Amino acid sequence: MAILVTGGAGYIGSHTCIELLNNGFEIIVLDNLSNSKQEALNRVKKITNKDFKFYKYDLLCKDDVKKVFSENKIDAVIHFAGLKAVGESVQIPLKYYHNNITGTLILCEVMSKYNVKKLVFSSSATVYGNPKQVPITEDMPLFATNPYGRTKLTIEEILRDLSVSDNAWSISLLRYFNPVGAHISGTIGEDPNGIPNNLMPFITQVACGKLEQLSVFGNDYDTVDGTGVRDYIHITDLAKGHLKALQFLTSKQGVFTHNLGTGIGYSVLQIINAFEQATGIKINYKISERRAGDIAICYSDPTKAKNELDWVVQKDLIDMCRDSWRWQSQNPKGY
Repeated sequence: MAILVTGGAGYIGSHTCIELLNNGFEIIVLDNLSNSKQEALNRVKKITNKDFKFYKYDLLCKDDVKKVFSENKIDAVIHFAGLKAVGESVQIPLKYYHNNITGTLILCEVMSKYNVKKLVFSSSATVYGNPKQVPITEDMPLFATNPYGRTKLTIEEILRDLSVSDNAWSISLLRYFNPVGAHISGTIGEDPNGIPNNLMPFITQVACGKLEQLSVFGNDYDTVDGTGVRDYIHITDLAKGHLKALQFLTSKQGVFTHNLGTGIGYSVLQIINAFEQATGIKINYKISERRAGDIAICYSDPTKAKNELDWVVQKDLIDMCRDSWRWQSQNPKGY
């Protein structure tokens, strides 16, 4: 099978490319490199010892997307491409709506034209908003609290409408929780532009001296130690979930939703302690005010993915910390 991977040079995309190639899939990568780097793809080729086509194209250019489909026999699409920073989405919402939603519309229009109707979509736990209870199951109410989350929720609704209009579509909506870690080789990992938005790369950048101090936003939540609790999942486990979703779609039609998380919530301080335990490096941090929009607790119930996709996580929190540090220590300046 030949899989088009949009956003394949990104953090999750590049790790998924490795899993696809190592499992016998042919891949074609489309990425505009706006928040990723081509070097990640060069390293994917080295890790797997396999080659693939790369198009530095933007989904917003329909003619370019058509070119990719006309030049390749594509069987399915894994769609990662999109802007992804929650805080930035609040500041420039129109850019997020235009990029994420319009890009997906163009992708689906071209897929229809070329009769490619198997799609795995990179959604997010942000579609649950501030959940009234945990763990979060797929049938809980959906309500996004920021423009980024609303783009994911809107795209989910568009894809459901698409399936209703044409039942030949097979669509997987994968709702990620908090991806962390890096490939075990330490050669690819999370390389954010500027100050990291996510906890683990912030910790690793403090550990290597790139940043002076970690701010822990709030220690007065109703949690085990007052700091926010999240469901952290190793990037390799997450990547493997996409292969399971692809395999699931081969014999199915319709829209299917699955949480990809561990089902375990860890607090910020527990993550810091686990990192110190895994690496022997002390992390300098301070307690700061809560961030607007942050919620106290968010973690998944991954039972549905286990039962329907035969997907279970293999890596624990120490693996996540150790692999994150291996990537950062070997690549202190990123790619």
